[in-house]
Amino acid sequence: MPKQAKTITQRDLRRLLDFVAANKHGVRNRTMLLATHLAGMRVGEVASLRYGDVVNDTGEVRDQINLVPEQTKGRHARAVFVNAKLRRELEAYLVSHPMQSSTDRLFYTQKKGRAGFTPNTLAQYFHYLYKRAGIVGGSSHSGRRTFITNLASKGVGVRVLMSLAGHRHIGTTQAYIDVNDDMKRRAVEMV
Repeated sequence: MPKQAKTITQRDLRRLLDFVAANKHGVRNRTMLLATHLAGMRVGEVASLRYGDVVNDTGEVRDQINLVPEQTKGRHARAVFVNAKLRRELEAYLVSHPMQSSTDRLFYTQKKGRAGFTPNTLAQYFHYLYKRAGIVGGSSHSGRRTFITNLASKGVGVRVLMSLAGHRHIGTTQAYIDVNDDMKRRAVEMV
């Protein structure tokens, strides 16, 4: 069985965000990372986003991103819900990276012509960011796994988690949940 992506503590996330803030493309990198941590998006889904997926006709950030099958791992359309924290991050990103066309990639590399990231390139870039921030074991899937684990630890049911993650099977979602000592302590206090 392949090794699971590391779940990230709040302290590690703060270290990661401090690192990206102090480096080139900080706003872009912060927004991409937080899309995985605050909405549970896969790195390939983040790479595929276009302005029109995130912004409505009046220029406001949508409260729900509707991914078409071509944007998802399993080729099944799904909705990604945007909470208030992620909405603020996306709004800040849009101020520094205004939309030229709704069909342009939302996140693009520094290459000429606003080339978007490929899923593989973005996965490698996330690995680089975690490593440079000193977070051993952090990967492009860490944000997604942390998102699911955090919601599970707050009592969100596995069927809701499954839907939010875009999984087709509960077992897949359950494998994402990292059980830790704090969760176990809270559980035994309920008895």
